Amino acid sequence: MADRKTSEPASARQSQAVPPPAFPTHNSPRVWFITQALSPLAVRLIRLLLGHGDYVVACLPPRDVNDEAISAEFRELASECRAAAGGGEGLTSSAGPTTAGTAPSSFGQGTRSKDREGWKDRIRAIRCDGSMMSHCSGAISEAVHIFGRIDILLCCSSAAAIGSVEELDGTSLVGEQFEINFFSHVNFIKAALPQLRAQKTGHIIALSNIGGHIGTPGMPITTAATWALEGYCDSLAYEIAPFNIKVTIVQPQTEVSLLTNKIVFAPVMPEYEASAAAAAAAASSYAATDNNPNSLIYEEESPEPEAPLSSLRGMLFNLLGEYGHPNVKLTQEMLAAPNEPQRRYPQLPASSLDKLLLETVHALAAIGGLENPPTRHIVGFDAAAAVEEKLKTVTEELEDFVETSLSVDIFDSELKQEAREGKAPGQVPQQEEQ
Repeated sequence: MADRKTSEPASARQSQAVPPPAFPTHNSPRVWFITQALSPLAVRLIRLLLGHGDYVVACLPPRDVNDEAISAEFRELASECRAAAGGGEGLTSSAGPTTAGTAPSSFGQGTRSKDREGWKDRIRAIRCDGSMMSHCSGAISEAVHIFGRIDILLCCSSAAAIGSVEELDGTSLVGEQFEINFFSHVNFIKAALPQLRAQKTGHIIALSNIGGHIGTPGMPITTAATWALEGYCDSLAYEIAPFNIKVTIVQPQTEVSLLTNKIVFAPVMPEYEASAAAAAAAASSYAATDNNPNSLIYEEESPEPEAPLSSLRGMLFNLLGEYGHPNVKLTQEMLAAPNEPQRRYPQLPASSLDKLLLETVHALAAIGGLENPPTRHIVGFDAAAAVEEKLKTVTEELEDFVETSLSVDIFDSELKQEAREGKAPGQVPQQEEQ
């Protein structure tokens, strides 16, 4: 699937507020099926879609929905929908009881309660484990039963495993990463395809990140699963194009998924203990800032350069502790249980999340359901610049070694030689005819 050219990025990042998204014209409200609705990104997107008049099927992973830290923002959204409807039952019996969580995000809060009237009737929450095909098929069937069709399937489950290739080898984290970042998406896509083919229309959006173009030190398995998903979608797009089903891969900065979903730290090998210790010590040297929504929220200024894995660990240790301070507790737990993975869920302030996710949320809302959507969409100046630099490097290496590449093409080289000598292809020399 050939990548289409993205619009030329701005020459410099603009400091002024991003204007509200301009939604494309649609004949009727769109029906969205969101495979993981508990993430901060999904909650902000759902608010935007409901405000636009769309319908949303929100899948809630059973293992996470009862975790207050993970589901707090979705529970807040559910409370808003119920309050606008005058109380009553929750969004759906399968979603379980809904309670208020932490303070809601300011994203989309300018809308008054009366503007949320009807939201409760346009959202359906379903408990669904993406690792089980039967759950995915059941959720798709329920979505079609409730809303009549599915216009956009948004695959957005994500998790990250932090560790070197050696540290991750032999652990359960390898299979876990592929289960969450690849196979769960495949299950939902396979479950939805019969319905989309019957409709003769549909749009599958895979929320990836620029890790699909650029390798990330300290996240080898997560990056591998990301590449697997993108390769799958590239091939899938050709197969389902005759049924008028579109496929788009959306690639924001890696931080968008990394800082809004579960993070697992692999046990540190003895050979990497110095790296881990340096990371813990370096965490205190990172100054917290929320000025740049497309960065890891830390200014990477240190007197001496660090190894990439140490730098990543240091930033995440800092982030997962009290905001802006080193995560001493996490470091102690890793030392106390060196052979056990440590699982954490980032807790960024709502204002920082809004800045981090704003561009991606608006991009998804605008692209979803377009008649001729892009095959890939890179979100934001920093992401576009990083991918452009990677493609530039690939092009330069191709040009540097083009002669080496062509020299092994023996058959083609013989044809070119015959053409230079004026022979027709396959022509037998006269001396051989005699």
